[in-house]
Amino acid sequence: MSTVSAYAATSAVDPLTRTTITRRDVGPHDVAFDIHFAGICHSDIHTVRAEWGKVKYPLVPGHEIAGIVTEVGSEVSKFTVGDRVGVGCFVDSCRECDYCRAGEEQYCNNPGMVGTYNGVGRDGQPTQGGYSGAIVVDENYVLRVPDAISLADAAPLLCAGITTYSPLRHWNAGPGTRVAVIGLGGLGHLAVKLAVALGADVTVLSQSLKKMEDGLRLGASEYHATSDRDTFKKLRGSFDLILNTVSANLDLGAYLGLLKLDGTLVELGMPEHPMEVPAPALIFGRRRLSGSLIGGIAETQEMLDFCAEHGVTPEIEVIEPEYINEAYERVVASDVRYRFVIDTQSLR
Repeated sequence: MSTVSAYAATSAVDPLTRTTITRRDVGPHDVAFDIHFAGICHSDIHTVRAEWGKVKYPLVPGHEIAGIVTEVGSEVSKFTVGDRVGVGCFVDSCRECDYCRAGEEQYCNNPGMVGTYNGVGRDGQPTQGGYSGAIVVDENYVLRVPDAISLADAAPLLCAGITTYSPLRHWNAGPGTRVAVIGLGGLGHLAVKLAVALGADVTVLSQSLKKMEDGLRLGASEYHATSDRDTFKKLRGSFDLILNTVSANLDLGAYLGLLKLDGTLVELGMPEHPMEVPAPALIFGRRRLSGSLIGGIAETQEMLDFCAEHGVTPEIEVIEPEYINEAYERVVASDVRYRFVIDTQSLR
């Protein structure tokens, strides 16, 4: 066992504070690495504040993790000391169910993927995340960070990046397709960049026009305010694919009406309340309402390699660990463009 510094939540209402946690010894198939950067995801905040269910405190959040390998197990074949690596939203799965065998470990149903934090590992111990100095993970759940991507930029790609890349690939976004992105935040800004890099024509749908300059700079061809009801008349039947990156309860009938025949609206955020779906909005247009959850290990590596090849990186604000609690409040207030990334040097 080794001891590392970390920032942990001790309850749903108290601020995160500096503490120490233990990491397991490196087993035959494990990779140990020093964490250099960890992204702050809105789901970290939801989990810390027990908004998504039961939490075992103390809890170290963080599932956008990038760093440098310091030790590998005797049976490890994929990584060596000094490699640039990352870990995303999960650190294990059953490895035996149909989904795991198909490379869709995020949908593991036996009993499910093991979260990078607030999960329980094979050793029976709670998993703790990336707001810390180091971590030990089975090599099968570790990603290689291409040299063309900085470790700070790589961190948000391991959740926000794959969360948007996976549905874009699954629903064949590319040349000749029109894609709309609802919301220009941590997820949305990467959805725009990735969809453009895939060759799609991209439109941003946002509550207001205050980020319009950013949206067009990131590659969107159009930017519309959803607070203007004329937007829904003007764009009716326009899109092959819509990615909803926000967690608000939307008027799904209005948004489904923006789809072409056989178009798909994909939910990436999780609204607080159940969604109301008017059947006619689906039936008249043979439209689909679907969802998507991050991506498997192979697809996440594909995403990283794609981003390196096409120069896709997140827009980040690097912070010190002491700023985490203030950063949380800014994320909740949508006051970040577009992803906070913690420099964990002081925790190593």
